[in-house]
Amino acid sequence: MTTTMLAAANWDNLRPRFFEAITTTLYMVSITMVVGGLLGLIIGTLLYTTRDQGILRNKALYTVLNFIVNFVRPIPFIILIAALGPVTRSVVGTTIGTNAAVFVMSIAATFGVSRIVEQNLVAIDPGVIEAARAMGASPLKIITSVIIPEALGPLVLGYTFIFIAVTDMSAMAGYIGGGGLGNFAITYGYQAFQWEVTLVATAAIIVIVQIAQLFGNWLSKKILRR
Repeated sequence: MTTTMLAAANWDNLRPRFFEAITTTLYMVSITMVVGGLLGLIIGTLLYTTRDQGILRNKALYTVLNFIVNFVRPIPFIILIAALGPVTRSVVGTTIGTNAAVFVMSIAATFGVSRIVEQNLVAIDPGVIEAARAMGASPLKIITSVIIPEALGPLVLGYTFIFIAVTDMSAMAGYIGGGGLGNFAITYGYQAFQWEVTLVATAAIIVIVQIAQLFGNWLSKKILRR
């Protein structure tokens, strides 16, 4: 049997697992973006609004949130997986598998998103907010009708960046049996000494990232042109 025939025979068996890995990766990334994206938006908005001169100025709350974000955000994901093991087990019931990976990914994404949200909101012209306050708008109204809409374009780019980071995390989640393309590349590529399998899995991740980046750029430009 030639090398070409052997590769073809392998892919006949691997193809269903490959498409299943893509589906699992998209599942992990999607859930993480929804959970981490929403929680990160809330924390990031609180960081912006509770700082000095913020519409909800609260030094104690800002200090606590800022400390937590600064503490968790720099931790490498692979270390965070191990550090949160007991918490993951108590919440999910296990420290391995897709759901365990999604739990840790959501926590990591939450603090990554929160800082990006805060940085984008800081760039808003303070005069716009002061004008809304002068008109008697409530803090909640200012947040939902002024602050978030004003920063929406840059926020889209920020979330696109986080999407790419989360996709990278989903690949590393393969080390704890999280499934997805990372696990596929490790199990059927690296450990099985099939380099072409690893390359195909890598190419699939690159395609997902490129599509997300192109969509994020397009959407951001469309928002900024309004």
